[in-house]
Amino acid sequence: MSSTHLATALVIPFEHLRMHDVEVVGGKNASLGEMISQLAATGVRVPGGFATTAHAFREFLTHGGLTEKINARLDALDTDDVNALAAAGAQIRQWVIDAPFPADFEAAVRASFAELTAGNPSASFAVRSSATAEDLPDASFAGQQETFLNVHGIDDVLHKMKEVFASLYNDRAISDRVHKGFAHADVALSAGVMFTIDTESGFEDVVFITASYGLGETVVQGAVNPDEFYVHKPGLKAGKQAIIRRNLGSKLIRMEFAPTDERLATGKLVRTVDNPPELRNRYALNDADVAELAKYALIIEQHYGRAMDIEWGKDGEDGKLYILQARPETVKSQSANQTEHRYKLKGQSAVLAEGRAIGQKIGTGPVRLVRDISQMDQVQPGDVLVTDMTDPNWEPVMKRASAIVTNRGGRTCHAAIIARELGIPAVVGTGDATERLKDGTLVTVSCAEGDTGHIYDGLLETEVTEVQRGAMPPIATKIMMNVGNPQLAFDFAQLPNEGVGLARLEFIINNNIGVHPKAILDYPQVDGDLKKAVESVARGHASPRAFYVDKVAEGVATIAAAFWPKPVIVRLSDFKSNEYRKLIGGSRYEPEEENPMLGFRGAARYISDDFREAFAMECEALRRVRDDMGLTNVQIMVPFVRTLAQAERVVALLADKGLRRGVNDLKVVMMCEVPSNAILAERFLEHFDGFSIGSNDLTQLTLGLDRDSGLELLAADFDERDPAVEALIHQAIQACRAQGKYIGICGQGPSDHPDFARWLADEGIVSISLNPDSVIDTWTLLSQ
Repeated sequence: MSSTHLATALVIPFEHLRMHDVEVVGGKNASLGEMISQLAATGVRVPGGFATTAHAFREFLTHGGLTEKINARLDALDTDDVNALAAAGAQIRQWVIDAPFPADFEAAVRASFAELTAGNPSASFAVRSSATAEDLPDASFAGQQETFLNVHGIDDVLHKMKEVFASLYNDRAISDRVHKGFAHADVALSAGVMFTIDTESGFEDVVFITASYGLGETVVQGAVNPDEFYVHKPGLKAGKQAIIRRNLGSKLIRMEFAPTDERLATGKLVRTVDNPPELRNRYALNDADVAELAKYALIIEQHYGRAMDIEWGKDGEDGKLYILQARPETVKSQSANQTEHRYKLKGQSAVLAEGRAIGQKIGTGPVRLVRDISQMDQVQPGDVLVTDMTDPNWEPVMKRASAIVTNRGGRTCHAAIIARELGIPAVVGTGDATERLKDGTLVTVSCAEGDTGHIYDGLLETEVTEVQRGAMPPIATKIMMNVGNPQLAFDFAQLPNEGVGLARLEFIINNNIGVHPKAILDYPQVDGDLKKAVESVARGHASPRAFYVDKVAEGVATIAAAFWPKPVIVRLSDFKSNEYRKLIGGSRYEPEEENPMLGFRGAARYISDDFREAFAMECEALRRVRDDMGLTNVQIMVPFVRTLAQAERVVALLADKGLRRGVNDLKVVMMCEVPSNAILAERFLEHFDGFSIGSNDLTQLTLGLDRDSGLELLAADFDERDPAVEALIHQAIQACRAQGKYIGICGQGPSDHPDFARWLADEGIVSISLNPDSVIDTWTLLSQ
């Protein structure tokens, strides 16, 4: 279709549209046309349809005499006055509803409708907005205009078109166009949203997918807490099992098309119903569907050449996945080159509520509880806005808030999208924040601690540091990172680094599992309360054992994917018996030791008959990450190996469980943290590919100090720079260098003492692994 004809057309079929037609039909329509015409051969499925044009809309306004009336009404409006904004919007919307369509426009819509339905009276339509200012690369306008689903018959389609046109003048749309500088002039089994970028950190190597049952409006609006999936792009391209993380959402409700009799009786096109427990407790998508969606996402991202925000649906009739919308991601991809700040809490207090963290900032202020949109004008600058959920009409006051907290919603809901756009921290999907938080209470809203956001009692001290991204000066020593929380890995990976020198399993087991591994293995032969606890955490998984392996694998895979292809050295679980006792069911399985620091831990635990089967689950998870997911940058580190006999037995046990040194380039290193390790370094190295010095334990065992002791007298003597400790470290470094094997350090010392870091570099250590907040300063110091 020629550009001249397009400019004056009133209605255009999707297949005649391309991306360069945004000014004619708006972003959504142009994108759907682009995908139908350009991506059909790749297998990406897009439903058919037609678009009405911006020219048709302008003709409609002129025909009804509305253009001058609306402009005059808006020019006199103060958009910061929410009551005046609401009154003006309501008046303009009614003008639009009451205005007639031009005859030629209505005739064109009727003809296109007849062609598309081909005489099928039961055909169901979605009538959606595609305003020409929407979804441009630097403006999201999330959910700004109305969408109507399950529309039957041409008369209903025409009526809903009027309502969509009217929604161009809802309160948020008017406010948005002023502030951003724009002129005023399907049956679904499951649905959701996906991004070709991590929405919180901007990490580009994952596809982030949300999913829930029924129509996708509940996910977009934030009325439901959806399932979440992260897919590693390089793994997907290599044909590996690339789903690196799953989060099971509550999915309490679903939106579905209203049955014909209900629709005719009430006029309602859709209805919301509760999901039964058996649906809530399993994932809305299987792995094959997640992989197919992620492949579509990669194709779409490659075609458009930028990060994309994509809506999808699974058809309830043919069971196939369809792309319903694709538009540029509008927040993280725009801020990639901007200076960022890292927030850190310096204090602690009671947690009043928690949910899904949006952004990585911290906000403080008094709680402003808003139960109904009519109370919006009560929100003052600096308030913490607390409500059930938000929609586009809330936007005029959201920008006033220091933080936003909602009962419902996931990472792709309206509140989340707008909070990111405004740079405001938000905690969504808390479940009951409107009941737990009292109006006027001073709180701290923290999104700086990973996926989970916390609302703390009181105003806590916050530290803000500027994040430096980009090239660092060259140095001989590799600067690696200590990472425990997988939820922060995507962000940490964007700091300068040479990989991960210590990935801790303890955080994953504590936070993502929470149950003692032997309770998992003994299920269902455990007592009633423990049995219920195991069943609760294992929801959505094939069995409790599968749950344990899945969660360990996902935690490790998330860290490994974040730093891919740089090495990630994973230390096998190093809980002591007192720490294992704190897990659910732990007191049933763990001894009460007088000094657990020197007790049943490390290699001795793995090879014992008492723990061998629990350790097998850990090995299975690591084998899956390397072999099935293709994350061969994962290396294994064995902690607390007291004797040569333990070294031999633990390496043999790993090999027996599918983790054999040298196979698929697997390296197995040992924590050098017991004095015997340094004294007999050459002989221990016969069993391992190198050492990583654990300076914390090496110091306490060399100096005979209990590092868990609360006595200040002892604490003053704890120093990794003591000559005896340095002598053992020197011995270990020289032994590894003589054999050409890896030697690094992952203890706290170099993070706390820059002079110790310099001494290690001078000794010829290969790598120093630091806490993330010490990386840039230590790197800079060593370059001088």
